[in-house]
Amino acid sequence: MSQPPNRTGDSLLEALPCPRNRMRWALFLSLSTALLWLPGAAGSTLNCHKTCICASNIVSCSKMNLTTVPTGLPLYTAVLDLSYNDIQRLRAEWTPVNLLKLHNLLLSHNGLHFLSSEAFIYVKPLRYLDLSSNKLRQLDEFIFEPLVKLEVLLLYNNHISQIDRSAFVGVINLQKLYLSQNQISRFPLELVKDKSRLEKLSLLDVSSNKIKILPTDELQVLPAWIKNGLYFHNNPLLCDCQLYSLLAHWHIRKLNSALDFKDDYKCILPGPPKTTVGVFDLSSDYMNCSTFKEADEEAFLEQTLILGCDTKHRDVTKTWVMPSNVAVTPGSNQTAKVLPDGSLRISPVRPEDSGTYTCFAVSEAINETIYVVLKVHNFTMNGGGETLNTAYTTLVGCLASVVLVLIYLYLTPCRCFCCPNKGKNRGEDSIHSSMLSVTPSHEDPALKAELNRHVAFIDSKDLQGQNGKLNPNGDEDDEEAGSLGKGKRKKSVAESISSVFSDTPMVV
Repeated sequence: MSQPPNRTGDSLLEALPCPRNRMRWALFLSLSTALLWLPGAAGSTLNCHKTCICASNIVSCSKMNLTTVPTGLPLYTAVLDLSYNDIQRLRAEWTPVNLLKLHNLLLSHNGLHFLSSEAFIYVKPLRYLDLSSNKLRQLDEFIFEPLVKLEVLLLYNNHISQIDRSAFVGVINLQKLYLSQNQISRFPLELVKDKSRLEKLSLLDVSSNKIKILPTDELQVLPAWIKNGLYFHNNPLLCDCQLYSLLAHWHIRKLNSALDFKDDYKCILPGPPKTTVGVFDLSSDYMNCSTFKEADEEAFLEQTLILGCDTKHRDVTKTWVMPSNVAVTPGSNQTAKVLPDGSLRISPVRPEDSGTYTCFAVSEAINETIYVVLKVHNFTMNGGGETLNTAYTTLVGCLASVVLVLIYLYLTPCRCFCCPNKGKNRGEDSIHSSMLSVTPSHEDPALKAELNRHVAFIDSKDLQGQNGKLNPNGDEDDEEAGSLGKGKRKKSVAESISSVFSDTPMVV
């Protein structure tokens, strides 16, 4: 007797108790079989014929609805394109082997919201990493540290609001960093500030974020080759004249960051209305900020001065021309010398060094000219200090003299302290009291009546006695009395003495 054929599927269906359960079980088996053949199946192996396109050392798996990175990537892969998929988490084990030749990794438009701290330990040779247009919210510390050869990093169009200050530590070769269109509220100064900056970073784009305040003082002193690639337009910046001066200076220097997006630099005026205006309109229409003017260099005689040639690009050849239109050449007897970094050293500074110096920066791609105006003061720096010390000493001497005069006038003791009234009659007038008052000491009614007649000045020589001494008794020689003639009255003692010691007009 022949055995019926062994049909596993039929046996499973027959084992189910009712027809409805049989239909559900069949549908489940069909869907499971179909999912195993989908390109986005978890842990799928690279298939260069169905899921990806392999062209030499390029592997392109773009727009394949992948949820994970395919396994089994060739070791010779140099470019891996995983953009426009649904890879939401990049774990540490996304590639279990070192891809030593991989230099381009594209993961944009994936909805990526998680990056493992060990996500890049097996792809250290990366030079180009695209993580743009995802859902990243923060950048943790040392997240990119393994990527020591990375040159370009794209992080724009994410939801990044927090950046750890050590997130980019170790990325010593990074040249271009794109952080625009995020939720960043703090300017990452540590990326460009001296002693902490990435030395090769020449482009930092933080435009279209939520930055309100810029560190203008720190940004102003940055080298021109950094400022040339520093973009922060389309941010809700607060208006002030420092911001205007910063951008006006960059515009005069023709830096790309100020020229290319001049109309996109906006700021919010102080006040309740929250009016948004253009930064370059602050000089006249709104805050009346003073027009920016390039400051001249100043120097003193005999000092050593270094003039910088602050170019927009690095790796250029720099040559200098003196104000006398003479080029600075090595080995000449000039006081000016070009240093290895392209700056000009002048030592010692002389009066004829004043003028406009020209620096020509030339390379295969650019040709830039920079003018530096130097003003030399006609004295040494130490000489100016000596002049200040002399003026200070003179002032102190004058004040001391005034104090001594005041002491002499008000604190000198009286010479006749012990004998104030000795040798004087009760009816005699005191010469000292006459010096202090022009009022006669005699209470003569006839004299009081004559006080209102007229004013006269009396010559002191008429009151001199023998040897030029004053006659305190008021008696004149008979010859003088006779020469006065009739109609002349005799002068009182008080009048005579008062007219000698004072120019005050006397009433007679």
